[in-house]
Amino acid sequence: MRSYLLRRLPSALLVLFAASFLIFAILRLVPGDPATSLAGPDASPATVAAIRDRLGLDAPLLSQYAHWIGSLLTGDLGPSYAIGGEVSDLIGDGLGATTELTLAALLFVIVLGTAFGILGATSRSRWIRSAIRITTTAALAVPPFVSGVLLVVLFAVVLGVLPPGGRVAFLDAPDLAAQYLLLPALCLALPSAAVLGRYLKDGIERALAEDYIRTATAAGVAPRRLLWRHALPNALPPVVTLLGMQTGHLLGGAVLVEAIFAWPGLGQLAEQGLQRRDYPVVQDLLLLLVAVFVVVQLLTDLVYAWLDPRIRWE
Repeated sequence: MRSYLLRRLPSALLVLFAASFLIFAILRLVPGDPATSLAGPDASPATVAAIRDRLGLDAPLLSQYAHWIGSLLTGDLGPSYAIGGEVSDLIGDGLGATTELTLAALLFVIVLGTAFGILGATSRSRWIRSAIRITTTAALAVPPFVSGVLLVVLFAVVLGVLPPGGRVAFLDAPDLAAQYLLLPALCLALPSAAVLGRYLKDGIERALAEDYIRTATAAGVAPRRLLWRHALPNALPPVVTLLGMQTGHLLGGAVLVEAIFAWPGLGQLAEQGLQRRDYPVVQDLLLLLVAVFVVVQLLTDLVYAWLDPRIRWE
């Protein structure tokens, strides 16, 4: 397993390097200038030039890129251009909220996706299978900004059982924090849970159609034992890979869901940074998301290799 991990590390580092260069280049192509935004519409060219010099924006782009990478390697993210404060402090303030939302959504994805997959593949009731198919289709077809509004209208306005937005820290009031977390986590998890459920259903159905399952059934092995000891483990390896990919989608979708439910995470920070052309905040945030996605994919590959030893030898 260690040698397999060492073989995967160079490609992960290469992805991070390529992503950092693309993020830096694309942000510089976005219309607007941080110096102009900071100076204001009535500022003189001399004032704008002075701000550009103070921020280092008048240096060659490759020099700016090298300075940014060097600062990252030393752990010094530097100050924010427009929002104010240190970038590390700004990201640290929102990272906990986004991590909390993503982990809660991931839990929903695993629970709902597993239920959808197992019931869809093994239930003998046509009504249950139809209800699961309709639910997963609706979860995939309805975008989060629509499902989020529908959840708020239903549970916060009509029923009045959950708050429509905001956040309470778990350490302050766990029961109240869970109420604030439930709607945004469910909204974020529904599309990924539908994908995971359909993929798991197809994998279980293929496993149950194998000859050894038929032989075991003819020998009198209980269906529940066949499902949990044989069919489900054989269907898990590709599902684990899909779950890793969906984790990356959860991180990206959290930006939109945070805006819907006024969740004070990295999504709101990214929105502020983009609006104010705050290069250090936005590029550090984007690279952080890419790094988390790369780490999740690496861990997913390790779990896949653990479940299927043939992957390690390939």
